Amino acid sequence: MASILLKHIAKVYPGNIKVVKDFNLEIKDKEFVVFVGPSGCGKSTTLRMIAGLEDISAGELYIGERLVNDVAPKDRNIAMVFQNYALYPHMTVYKNMAYGLIQRKVPADEIDRRIRNAAEVLGITAYLDRKPKALSGGQRQRVALGRAMVRDPDVFLLDEPLSNLDAKLRTTMRSEISKLHKRLGTTFIYVTHDQIEAMTMGDRIVVMKDGDVMQVDTPQALYDHPASKFVAGFIGSPQMNFMDVTIERRANSPTGFTCVLDKQHSFNIMPRENMPDLSQYEGKKVTMGIRPEHIYTGRTIPGERDTSDLSAEIDLVEPIGSEVYLFVNVDRYKLCAKLPPVTGLEEGQNISLKIDLKKMYLFDSETEQALLN
Repeated sequence: MASILLKHIAKVYPGNIKVVKDFNLEIKDKEFVVFVGPSGCGKSTTLRMIAGLEDISAGELYIGERLVNDVAPKDRNIAMVFQNYALYPHMTVYKNMAYGLIQRKVPADEIDRRIRNAAEVLGITAYLDRKPKALSGGQRQRVALGRAMVRDPDVFLLDEPLSNLDAKLRTTMRSEISKLHKRLGTTFIYVTHDQIEAMTMGDRIVVMKDGDVMQVDTPQALYDHPASKFVAGFIGSPQMNFMDVTIERRANSPTGFTCVLDKQHSFNIMPRENMPDLSQYEGKKVTMGIRPEHIYTGRTIPGERDTSDLSAEIDLVEPIGSEVYLFVNVDRYKLCAKLPPVTGLEEGQNISLKIDLKKMYLFDSETEQALLN
């Protein structure tokens, strides 16, 4: 088993194209860490540097106590699972899983033991004599995981392994991979652009953008306390609503400050732990954020809440069974509210909504860093 330490890791391609910039992270032994971010943010490149498939332009990479910058991939004792499975089509499942061990000259009886143990864990024993073309996408992904398992690696690296599967199968495989991590007790690093995968699987999540690490934290901490507007908008589904507001002093506000959207809408800033000094923002524009699940109708407010009214025109009603996504126009903004099933909502209808003031976020308009989270 192994911890991983990345110290000031960078990847620069010819033409001074900086794909990963000053990446610093310590991953504990047996931890499940997810790299998440939009396409092109550098997450897969970072994973490939850990695997040894990409050269490191700057910085130091340690697996366990060993500096591995110049260590060949085969000598790092890592196993990688790819998006496209990378199975040999002319080989059976058994031979696909055995191939790497045969190359390492592992004894035949040991190869057989490892393959059958892995196949039992993954539920693919019945498919050992089949070729990949006779398997479903989920079964092929299990074979790819099994091929990695039999190597008994210190670290599993998984690069968007579920992106080729349909939605139902992705949900099933998410839980299978999480269970596999607990069963094996091995360090996992998982790359995805899907924030739901990241939130449901990771012990910690690394949120990346344009080669930079924006925030590293537990899923719940990222959701509750995003460090920037980018993280706030990326984590959570549907994404957080944003509006530009002006900070003004108001005697009737518990903190003495309120956010003014327009002549009709203002939102008192409620006290929080680690309350920032907002006096320096008086009269200035900031970005206000509110999650869809913290916008209510009068009929859907759960318990006592400090709320403020929001006059809106319904643009679209999306019922999805257990919930309704309500898209509304407020001033020049299009907002989304996530509500329990509510009847009587129609497009074009004027409606009064309420927002939970204690769930309101504020971000600096220039730096986009969180002021109130």
